[in-house]
Amino acid sequence: MRSYFKIMKLLNLNHKMKIRNLIGLNAFLMLVIFTLYFAMAPSPLDLVKISGNRILVNNSPYFIKGVCYHPVSKGDTKRSFDFLDKDLALMREAGINTIRLYEPVDDIAVLDKIEAAGIKLIIGFGYNQNGVFDIATGSYIDYIKKYKSHKSILMWELGNEYNYHPEWFDGDVKNWYTALNTATHLIHLEDPNHPVSTAHGDVPEAQALALNPNLDLWGLNVYRWDKPQSALKKWKQISSKPVYFSEVGADSYMKISKAGFEQGENQKAQATANANIVDAVLSHSHIASGLLIFSFTDGLWKAGNPDKQDVGGSAPNSSGVPYDGAPNEEFWGIVDIKRNKKQTFNAIKDRFINFSINNKKPQE
Repeated sequence: MRSYFKIMKLLNLNHKMKIRNLIGLNAFLMLVIFTLYFAMAPSPLDLVKISGNRILVNNSPYFIKGVCYHPVSKGDTKRSFDFLDKDLALMREAGINTIRLYEPVDDIAVLDKIEAAGIKLIIGFGYNQNGVFDIATGSYIDYIKKYKSHKSILMWELGNEYNYHPEWFDGDVKNWYTALNTATHLIHLEDPNHPVSTAHGDVPEAQALALNPNLDLWGLNVYRWDKPQSALKKWKQISSKPVYFSEVGADSYMKISKAGFEQGENQKAQATANANIVDAVLSHSHIASGLLIFSFTDGLWKAGNPDKQDVGGSAPNSSGVPYDGAPNEEFWGIVDIKRNKKQTFNAIKDRFINFSINNKKPQE
């Protein structure tokens, strides 16, 4: 009888050990599953916010070393990303960390490639784009809802030089400023994790600032020869918000001989101007939050036959374009339409690669 109880006791003990082992195994498996899940799950979005006159990404200062990007292939008039892989490789080589898009891109594969390249996006929205993610119909909010958690997003940007076009707003630019302020507020409600800006033609007047208290920062499209720093001096007098140059740059065609540069295609003139522009902005990084060079590639669609490169074209307030005061709209790329590097590519690369906002001492 004692033997029977001993045997039963041993069996019971063995059963408990099996249960404990099973519980331990289950706990281990659950740990493995959770570890794999969090390792494979998408990383949380980068938090972009404004502190003083600085842009912060995940609480670290972020300085825009960027380029405006609207790639249109030879013979076409519409944007395409057929050369995106090559373009991103060239941008990375040049030390570019930010791309400015003039209109949204509704293609997750494109956004994913840009994120994988370590480049941030400024996504632009137009006022009236026939209902396609535009401000007039409110459909821009649909885009923000869809992509606000994508890690490539740096900020949202509303409008491009609309202050030059009151005729688009019943002849009164105040109508645009009112719409801009309202749209900014609605974006803040939907997405508190990314700031909202606009691309203003040169430095805004007091009216624009007063009507747009909701804007987090301002972008300035500035063409003041090769001296954009004069705009920063004025900005510092009128606002404490962050400011960046949403467009600066020069083209590679001289309409006339001037300032020591010969008439005709002249890459040296472009490289000299862009080098001076970038140097000026970097030396004022205590005021400016960065710059975007206009533009990445030549645009054969702008001034005539998209099958060839034409001289001419028009742009508002272009008398300050270095060094001939003429826009020559199809010659602005830092690479040509075939993605050959122009002289300005290396001038920009040398400066972007060697600059870090984290190495700059605060200035007054």
